[in-house]
Amino acid sequence: MPELPEVETTRRGLDSVITGHQLNEIRIHHHQFRWPIPENLNQILQGHVLQACERRGKYLLLAFEHGVLIIHLGMSGSIRRVAPGEFLLKHDHVEFVFDNAEFRLNDPRRFGAVLWHPAENGDILNHQLLARLGIEPFDPQFTATYLHKALQDKKNAIKTVLLSGEIVVGVGNIYASESLFRARINPQTAAQTLSLSRCKRLHQAILETLTAALESGGSTLKDYTGTNGEVGAYFEIHAAVYDKEDLPCKGCGTPIRKIIQGQRATYYCPKCQRY
Repeated sequence: MPELPEVETTRRGLDSVITGHQLNEIRIHHHQFRWPIPENLNQILQGHVLQACERRGKYLLLAFEHGVLIIHLGMSGSIRRVAPGEFLLKHDHVEFVFDNAEFRLNDPRRFGAVLWHPAENGDILNHQLLARLGIEPFDPQFTATYLHKALQDKKNAIKTVLLSGEIVVGVGNIYASESLFRARINPQTAAQTLSLSRCKRLHQAILETLTAALESGGSTLKDYTGTNGEVGAYFEIHAAVYDKEDLPCKGCGTPIRKIIQGQRATYYCPKCQRY
């Protein structure tokens, strides 16, 4: 699943090309996503200029003067730039034709979303999909003290709490495993038992892990590509435990272990992350 680094990489790619440009046409080839794409979306947006390309959690927010287009990449979606008239690929469901560039949303599983939030409905951050999201990891208010305080009433395993996105967004399955390894914290540890000093390590590990992923363009997920059609290189360069079951830990040589938490795979070193 595209996580925060992949979505932020996509946002940056879009922002550098189409912000300030007119959307000439939206071509929708399949309306049935997680929620149906509005039938009149082209009528709503045709001829309007994109004011800003922003992100909240894993949601892309394309802001126009009369509302915001909300895009979620789902489990396997991606947005890539194409040449005018280029043949449609399988699962190319939505085309965005701007006055200077064309992009296509490809989503094999159609778990993503393309929704319209008109300006008269109020602040986009109050939208039901965004209102309960946790703090952004690079927000100055996300500190070790904030993290420690927020974990005090969380009895679930720390990995599960991170994945929920209620405290901090963007620490998805891949990056949660990697962050906990950097912090030397067992993913099964009850969140509320983490001391302030351990939260300081985890806070720093989250920032380092996400920064590394952003610098390398996100993870090399088999079905994720950036706006330029290239995959990221996070696994090739940085991953220490994720998808490394039975391989030796880079720190101590102990075989990496895989467990299932909340129906998601977790990878960790049983020696480096004993507690």
